Amino acid sequence: MVGDGAGAVLRRALRVLEAVAEAGDGVSAKALARRLELPLPTAYRLLGTLVEEGYLVRLHAVRGYGLGYRVVGLYRGMTDPIVPPAPAREVLAELHTTARAAVVLAVLRSDDVVVAHTETCAAHPGPGEVTGEPLPAHATAPGKALLAGLDAGRLADVLGVGHGPLAPLTPHTLTDRRLLDRDLLRVRSAGVAVEVEEHARGRAGLAVAVPHPGGGAALSVVVSRADFTGRRWELERAVREAAVPLARHLAAAPGVAASG
Repeated sequence: MVGDGAGAVLRRALRVLEAVAEAGDGVSAKALARRLELPLPTAYRLLGTLVEEGYLVRLHAVRGYGLGYRVVGLYRGMTDPIVPPAPAREVLAELHTTARAAVVLAVLRSDDVVVAHTETCAAHPGPGEVTGEPLPAHATAPGKALLAGLDAGRLADVLGVGHGPLAPLTPHTLTDRRLLDRDLLRVRSAGVAVEVEEHARGRAGLAVAVPHPGGGAALSVVVSRADFTGRRWELERAVREAAVPLARHLAAAPGVAASG
């Protein structure tokens, strides 16, 4: 947190914003200063600027700070371009009902596989990520469905080759690049990607790539590990069938995943 110039000030302000988001409503200036190892006057100055600009609010009832409403605009600015159109969402909702599974539409945005839409319920809660949140591409079925369609250069970019090993999320996660490459070969051959407790214990799913002129998209279902064992082929058939009308609706809204 040291340094001079506008860049250092900007970094401090961003760290303050992140710390408020992590701490939640009501965090005090003193707590933030301690957490970020900032002089208290500096913390107050940064907090004041962020409040003036609308990125934070002063919560008088709890005598602390919280995220401001301008952050909502930033979130919408990021997610609106990737949210599928209403007819596509209807296809996803129908698949959720008929397949009795959580449904996730993921898209390739720059070098990340991100959630574009989910259909979940209490019985089928899905992967946990929300719209706009990145998925671990190497450990999820939609991620692998999208990875399988990339050339070697883009594949390295998305996997972050050169930035350390692939993250082990469970004991079943493929962290060896050679094993992942073999899995992607199977995906290309079969046209379907499968994950079994690679992203989270007790969960499994499958995904297919969805042809789309604006970029990469993948449709997936997520169920319990036990449910997947007996329903794997039923789920694959349902996903493949739903991908046909979904591709048609996405083609009518080429902005979705256009940044892939």
